[in-house]
Amino acid sequence: MTTLADPVPGGRPGDLRRVAPLTAGLAAQGVRGIVLAYVDTAGVGRVKTIPTARLEAAVSWGVGMSPVFDTFLAHDTIVTTDVLGSPDGDLRLYPDLDQLVVLAGQPGWAWAPVDRITQEGERHPGCARTVLRRIVTDAAARHGLTFKAAIEVEWAFGLGSAPAGEFVPAVRGPAYGAIRQVELSDCAADLLAALAAQDVDVDQLHPEYAAGQFEVSVGALDPVAAADRSVLVRQTIRAVAARHGLRVSFAPAVSADGVGNGGHLHLSCWRDGVNLHAGGERRYGMTPEAESFAAGVLARMPALTAVTAPSPASYLRLRPSRWAGAFTTWGRETREAALRVITGTAGRREQDANLEVKPVDLAANPYLALGCVIAAGLDGMTAGRSLPEEITGDPARYGPDEAAALGVRRLPVSLPGAVEEFRADRVLRAALGPVLADAVTAVRLGEAAAVDGLDDDRVAAAYRWTY
Repeated sequence: MTTLADPVPGGRPGDLRRVAPLTAGLAAQGVRGIVLAYVDTAGVGRVKTIPTARLEAAVSWGVGMSPVFDTFLAHDTIVTTDVLGSPDGDLRLYPDLDQLVVLAGQPGWAWAPVDRITQEGERHPGCARTVLRRIVTDAAARHGLTFKAAIEVEWAFGLGSAPAGEFVPAVRGPAYGAIRQVELSDCAADLLAALAAQDVDVDQLHPEYAAGQFEVSVGALDPVAAADRSVLVRQTIRAVAARHGLRVSFAPAVSADGVGNGGHLHLSCWRDGVNLHAGGERRYGMTPEAESFAAGVLARMPALTAVTAPSPASYLRLRPSRWAGAFTTWGRETREAALRVITGTAGRREQDANLEVKPVDLAANPYLALGCVIAAGLDGMTAGRSLPEEITGDPARYGPDEAAALGVRRLPVSLPGAVEEFRADRVLRAALGPVLADAVTAVRLGEAAAVDGLDDDRVAAAYRWTY
């Protein structure tokens, strides 16, 4: 489990007791440095690194980093809000020792996610990890709920020898094809070994649809730890690939045509060790609370896309008939629906039943994505929402009149359209708080302005190696 206490100047008491033997153990394993990692509003992983010997100081007093990164765009241009974007001020990065791990794919290094607090010891309102932890903690206190979450990771392997900026698939062959698995067998085996050494339980690793594309599915954890794991898995994939002379792209659209990289989000609600998505009297075994949670997520799906599909390149992926979930629909095991209800196999439903949110890609900050999805679901639960009619097959087949009658609505087709939905959504903005909600708006509009006038090919190229 992830630490549920906010860091404080001087360090969490439990951490201070642990840090000396932990530091000695890391040094004995040849760890020379520690990566302190977080994800900014634009979805870009940012880091500072410290020598292993400085871990005690970092745990006690944090490591400095400017708050200006909360309004960085993906290409490091800076936008501003009334609070963020100034060169003034400082924050302290505090590593979460519960999630510290030796990096098997990067010998000599360990990794830990961080929470960010102010120099005065207060929560930083722009820290997405802290916001997610607050949402999860409040759900436990108010509703008696816990959650299990996992984020799928899709990426494309490219040749490291390709000209700068270009993508040349490292392997071709049919979708899900044996050819790809054989040709990248050594790299994939090393990746599995590295993830196992880091205690990441892998459910599946396989070739995917697009050229050079693979996917890894990992076990579920509490939401904060699941977001941490998503960041760690990508760090590991990139490092292992580099050791094999390969580059990887987690961008929503590596090229303008074809299927992009998703980051589908899986989530289930639990109370007292019981999965609320199984064994109930509502459709497909959902309890009334689970159905209302699902209905809350579906109702806010257009606004959620500002958080789950946050890049201009996201809208090259989020298109009909590409299994990206481009319409406000739900269905059991319906891969074209924005919300897929997964019941699991008979005999495993109490453990495996969950919701899959499909309009999510890996440009998304995973802490923001999970926090907003949970907030939407809790609002639906509080309001006692019901799911509309289930949709089967591809919703793109409906004409305008039939779609309207069924409540089938196209999700935003552009980032500005998603921002408009987000701005109007009081629940999501309240969940993030005014400082972070305004940063989301400013960064998304800044990204849209940065690519204004570019055709699809140039938009894809602009973000190809950013994520």
